[in-house]
Amino acid sequence: MRIGHGYDVHRLAEGRRLIIGGVYIPFEKGLDGHSDADVLTHAIMDALLGAAALGDIGKLFPDNDDAFLGADSILLLKKVCEVLDSAGYEIGNVDSTVIAQRPRLAPYIEKMRVILAEAMNIVPDCVSVKATTEEKLGFTGEGLGIAAHAVAIIERKK
Repeated sequence: MRIGHGYDVHRLAEGRRLIIGGVYIPFEKGLDGHSDADVLTHAIMDALLGAAALGDIGKLFPDNDDAFLGADSILLLKKVCEVLDSAGYEIGNVDSTVIAQRPRLAPYIEKMRVILAEAMNIVPDCVSVKATTEEKLGFTGEGLGIAAHAVAIIERKK
């Protein structure tokens, strides 16, 4: 059994769609980034890659490569899972937390779990998504950005 941790953060910006965990969330701002800037999916990908000691998403999907400009992070997660599979690993479970003052994410969490689980080819019961605020402290609390942490357990295939 191997454990990996992932962290990601993106600035909120005008003129962008807000995508978290593969779910479009109506909001006046979106996350700024080279891809769709799905902060949760990025943290999960880094946790998975870290558990296998296979680097991070910057190594796999460099932000100076236009092939990934505006990329759908759920498709990138599927590619990460293919890399894990090729390296002989299977996913046990993922636990994650999104840190955002706004918008409220509770209405979207179950859909995120289903989409993420499908992308990783595991059951939704093996994917935990939580959301919290930082009580108006720091960059997330001030509404400047959104962050996410994820922990993943992977195992060698039997």
